[in-house]
Amino acid sequence: MMQFCQVSQADEKLKGIACRSVHLAYSTKESSAFCLDVTVDSSAHGTYFMVCGWDSGYFGLQELANGKKLILFSVWDPHDQDDPNSVPEEKRVRTLHKDDQVRVGRFGGEGTGGQSFFNYDWKIGETYRFMVKAKKDGDRSEYSGYFLVPETKTWKHLVTFSTPNGGKLLRGQYSFVEDFLRNRVSTTQTRRAHYSNGWFQTPAGDWQPILTARFTADANPVVNIDAGVNEGRFFLATGGEISNSTIKLGKSMTLPDDPLRVAPTTFPGLK
Repeated sequence: MMQFCQVSQADEKLKGIACRSVHLAYSTKESSAFCLDVTVDSSAHGTYFMVCGWDSGYFGLQELANGKKLILFSVWDPHDQDDPNSVPEEKRVRTLHKDDQVRVGRFGGEGTGGQSFFNYDWKIGETYRFMVKAKKDGDRSEYSGYFLVPETKTWKHLVTFSTPNGGKLLRGQYSFVEDFLRNRVSTTQTRRAHYSNGWFQTPAGDWQPILTARFTADANPVVNIDAGVNEGRFFLATGGEISNSTIKLGKSMTLPDDPLRVAPTTFPGLK
């Protein structure tokens, strides 16, 4: 999976091969928790709708190349390397908790780290809630991924990973939509999702709404991308017949006031 960055130089090698990856960079502060909803409007094989991302990991809905659907939560080892076997044991991500239905392993090729998979047949048009919880442990950070299972209306603690990144909490929160199939045909297929009901919790315990986001994208030079605010929610779209008709790259958008907005005051392990 991609790491978030705002690029200034086009990479023509991506043109015609993959849909352009598009991001929402949220206006937040250092946080002990980050909560966000996603509703996928249209998808295709080889898509990752990343919901809760930060500078050390990412969490969201994935549709594999064969159409299988799952939830992916990953955390990076510190430092820049691509071979997961080259990282000394003491500098690797550790698994502190794993739900019985979750698979964990190592990844490489895009940095290295720990990743987890929860098979879940998510649906187009349904809204799903994700939350990441962060805790300092000396020079390591513990990041926990929680998914609100609609069928039971309960939070499922999927996994907790520990990484030696200096004890950081959550920083640089963002979301993205990515086409990782990259087989040329995938560029003709639209991927679109709404992101809503975003909140972050300060280290002091206060919940604050996420109201502002900036639209960015990767180095792919194609222009069939879009983002904006629709019915009180942010949206991202890429590929197919999408046109950039709502907001331009690099611009920020702010959600309208909502008197019914309610903070997530109850959550496993948080007071």
